[in-house]
Amino acid sequence: MEFLRKGIQGSTPHFVTNNTMAIKTIFLVLLMAACQQSPSANNGTPVVPTQQSFINESTVIHVFVALCDNKYQGIVPVPAKIGNGQDPLNNLYWGAAYGIKSFFKKSTDWSIIQSQTNPANSILERCVFKHKSKNVFIVADAYDGATIKSCTIDFFNACAGLEKKKIIIKDKELGINGNAQLIAYIGHDGLMDFSLNSYPNAADSIKRDAIMLACISKSYFKEGIRASGANPLVWSTGLMSPEAYTLKAAIDGWLNKETDAQVRERAAAAYHQYQKCGMKGARNLLVSGY
Repeated sequence: MEFLRKGIQGSTPHFVTNNTMAIKTIFLVLLMAACQQSPSANNGTPVVPTQQSFINESTVIHVFVALCDNKYQGIVPVPAKIGNGQDPLNNLYWGAAYGIKSFFKKSTDWSIIQSQTNPANSILERCVFKHKSKNVFIVADAYDGATIKSCTIDFFNACAGLEKKKIIIKDKELGINGNAQLIAYIGHDGLMDFSLNSYPNAADSIKRDAIMLACISKSYFKEGIRASGANPLVWSTGLMSPEAYTLKAAIDGWLNKETDAQVRERAAAAYHQYQKCGMKGARNLLVSGY
């Protein structure tokens, strides 16, 4: 289009005035040719979307939290105050000391910039955190504990690149669900209680990273993660406490562009620090890949 622009703005006003139809014809021919060409690199190699070629320049981590629920989930009961899946404020995985909202809100690396109640069906609260030194956002959704199945389905859809949604935060457009670069699930492993008829297949060629902090998630989430095309960055081989310190450590390594093994080591170290289970036990519990 540079050639056409110069022709219009050049020193030939008589041509522009008397040959408007000719210029329109040239424009349409060039436009049609451009539309018929597929995006490619300068060497003719097709452009393959990468982890960062998403909605905008901001990196987004979308965290799906199934609130702990004594009544609606097949869990070993916890104290009633922290096991009410309809009460995010006090819930074990949200408002309690090591819940996602409380832990990241107190973090020296993150600032909470928005909290919204009932932003969507089944979601009781959404918190958005901004990293203090990087252009990175965490969008964390607290799902009603009674809707853990919906939370699980939404997680797999995001891993597969489906439901590519957008939200506006302080005049900045953020991509969530299938638009996020890192997808995390926190909570009880609902797949121990129910099964899904099918799992979504990858909707594009982007390989998203996924973290699944739930009991025995490697076994129960494996089929869905394979179908989605996501990379299992960290998941578990046994029973665990899916609290925020493990997620925070894994995110730190991911943001530093560490290898999967290094990210897993960070997660294991954090789990040992808080659970006092020994590094060997933590490494056996939290793993990467298949």
